[in-house]
Amino acid sequence: MKLTAPQSPPSDDDSYYILNPEDNDPERIRKEREKARELKKTQWWLNLLQKGICHYCEKKFSPKNLTMDHIVPLARGGRSTKGNLAPACTDCNQKKKLHTPVDALFKKIQSE
Repeated sequence: MKLTAPQSPPSDDDSYYILNPEDNDPERIRKEREKARELKKTQWWLNLLQKGICHYCEKKFSPKNLTMDHIVPLARGGRSTKGNLAPACTDCNQKKKLHTPVDALFKKIQSE
């Protein structure tokens, strides 16, 4: 996985990302999505859903209101592994877009 640093501070606009074409290969994305679908069937994932906690806002939700989120998005080189998948509420997942927790940290530091 090749990471390319943002060219400017994180913002709500995703246009500052320089995405590696290798990470966006449609075949790689397809395979990673298939891995994620398989992980959704595992007891590991079902246990996370039963806890009902969004990874980002830490609020409690019904399992049916949680989605599987790639912490490092597939488009930024993320993989479908247990360490890179987390339950997220729909709002947090939609707000996150291509961002990572590191991006959120940078944004917080810059605003201080």
